[in-house]
Amino acid sequence: MGILLNKEDLLRGYMTDAIYEIPKILVFTTHPTETMSKQLNQGLKEIGDRFKRSQNSQMVLEQRQATCPKDLLQALLEIKPHVVHLHEHVPEFYSASLAQTPNSLLEGTALANLFELFAENINCVLVTASQFEEQAELISHHINYVVGIDSTMEEVATEFSLAFYNALLVGESVEFAYRLGCQAIALSGNQATVTPTLKIKSRPQVCETQALATQEASTSSSLEVTSSSESDEISRLETVGARFFISYRSQDPDQSLARQFYTTLRASGHEVFMAAESIQLGDNWSQRIDQELEQCDYFVLLLSPKSAISEMVTEEVRRAKELHDSSADQRPVILPIRVNFPMSSPLNYDLRGYLNRIQQREWRSPDDSPEILQEILNVVKGREMAQILPADEISPVTLVFDPLTCPPGPIAEPELPGGQVDLASQFYIDRPPVEMHGYETIVKPGALIRIKAPRQMGKTSLMSRILAYADQQGCLTVPLSFQLADTAIFSELDKFLRWFCSSIGRRLRLPNRITDYWDDIFGSKDNCTTYFEEYILTQTQAPIVLGLDEVDCVFQHPEIATDFFGLLRAWHEDAKTRNLWKKLRLIVVHSTEIYIPLNINQSPFNVGLPIELSEFTLEQVYNLAQRHGLTWNLSHVTQLMNMVGGHPYLVRVALYQVARQELTFEQLLLTAPTEAGPYSDHLRRHLWNLEQNPGMAAAMKQTVASTKPVRLDSVQAFQLHSMGLVHLQNNEVVPRCDLYRHYFRDRLHIAL
Repeated sequence: MGILLNKEDLLRGYMTDAIYEIPKILVFTTHPTETMSKQLNQGLKEIGDRFKRSQNSQMVLEQRQATCPKDLLQALLEIKPHVVHLHEHVPEFYSASLAQTPNSLLEGTALANLFELFAENINCVLVTASQFEEQAELISHHINYVVGIDSTMEEVATEFSLAFYNALLVGESVEFAYRLGCQAIALSGNQATVTPTLKIKSRPQVCETQALATQEASTSSSLEVTSSSESDEISRLETVGARFFISYRSQDPDQSLARQFYTTLRASGHEVFMAAESIQLGDNWSQRIDQELEQCDYFVLLLSPKSAISEMVTEEVRRAKELHDSSADQRPVILPIRVNFPMSSPLNYDLRGYLNRIQQREWRSPDDSPEILQEILNVVKGREMAQILPADEISPVTLVFDPLTCPPGPIAEPELPGGQVDLASQFYIDRPPVEMHGYETIVKPGALIRIKAPRQMGKTSLMSRILAYADQQGCLTVPLSFQLADTAIFSELDKFLRWFCSSIGRRLRLPNRITDYWDDIFGSKDNCTTYFEEYILTQTQAPIVLGLDEVDCVFQHPEIATDFFGLLRAWHEDAKTRNLWKKLRLIVVHSTEIYIPLNINQSPFNVGLPIELSEFTLEQVYNLAQRHGLTWNLSHVTQLMNMVGGHPYLVRVALYQVARQELTFEQLLLTAPTEAGPYSDHLRRHLWNLEQNPGMAAAMKQTVASTKPVRLDSVQAFQLHSMGLVHLQNNEVVPRCDLYRHYFRDRLHIAL
């Protein structure tokens, strides 16, 4: 009997790039008593009914009964389950049928060896039997998790099993499900004579002393000569094997290529993390991903046209780059491979920044695989070095927006290329009088514009248009995203200001003369001011407009933020009386409320032109739908906005999917808050970020659980608002839209 359960989040694979298959649980009973069968069937029916009512995708719970051993073998072959639950007297059953010596250890070995054949698929086995200890121990040699339950107390076994399944089916780990099952026994009032046991298969670990020695070793800056510390590291990797993390999308050729890399690297003695092979049913996927990223030596990035626009891939690369920059041994090494994605094809702005100066390889056909794999192996062996290229300017790319060919990107370009403004504006919706106020202000001497809105609301797009307008008026424009600064840049003010001055100069194509103007006798702020005053601003008669994007990154470092923002305010004040500083105009873009303490007379956030972007109105969404060639009426627009509000990016994604006929309008609304829908990548990125901060996750859980506005800690409220997940209503918050309300109610396990 098969019960279809709604729970795609327990797919045996990582959410962004897994090879999706419906996860299956096999409940296999041998000669159950009438009471046990009735209780278990009723419990499983309750679970099935519960998840049929939810909005997620599918999970299969399959029940089989046995009269002989071949029934189990046949069930494993047919169902290919990820969790197997064996009920009642399994060892004795097998001793009579598979082994000729009852009560010997062979009976357990036969069953354990059978599970070894299916270990690639099966992540967890539950054994409910009168004597389960030895059997569970033997099976745990091959299966990641094995739970043993005493079958002599039927009510206790059933209470544990149902609590265990309930936890698994809402995405909890096997360990949590086990603890919940034990607690369910205690709460039921039944006394278990034998407590259920959990056995976990051990994973090979890198020797701690070797790992510590590696971390303490310094890394040479030479790209041609291997230092002694690098030789030690190479020796370690050759001895115990390197750890690889393969990032890919679950579509061919990415999928097949990832499997080929996985197989080859493992065969070469390395430990490889590939989501579909490594994450099992019941694993906490976000914790596992973070753990593997932190432990990996090499991050293999398969970049295809689809992954290049993925929010999750961009976030993954950001974290790998952050770990690389902050690590003493510069691990993980990032190895990007473009899969049917030429070098001339643009990456989104953030990806271009993260991968700047990193050598990339192109994969055009299966003929390229052996050469690329050999090159990766040579990098591990030290025969080749992962090349670091000279720093290049992160220049704008040609943007061609067509709703039927190009999906909306999650990250806007901070600068539009010359001559492309009209084309790039095809699906840009003006929000009067915002744009006109920006254009009028930026041409004024010493102008300062502050643009604030949550993520993906159009801040960077607006900044790029103001920069483009300033360029048309004869200004020199410089976009600079603080998101692209290495982690080490924020370690001290002097280093940060040197980077800031060098970045501005490089984008203006001026020689770097930091050493000529930086004097240790003076403070860092004074040196920075002198560099602008005596060098950058004197090199041209034209005004210079700085577009400073993602300044939220600076907020995270209060010791730098106070001095840097005070410096910007001082320059703005100087422009009121000094002609030289009138040439400098500033656009400051941020998502987060200013929750760091800033002196009111030293803050740039209470002067200049403030712009806070609002959501699209019903009329604007209707206009955008028409631009996509959709013959919608106001009813369509209203239904869409009930789901996603007027969020610009979410609206664009919906219109793109329907215009491409990838989804009908009805399918869009039905699947939107699920991981089978068009927002899956977007929602998973938010979930991953929330799970990095338990306090934030708890705040979001509290918000979506309530039907009324909720009062949160001010910093948490500001952070959720900057992520775009909530609306601020005075001192309280509400979910931004039903998309987030429905999705996070389910994923954060809120019972309604």
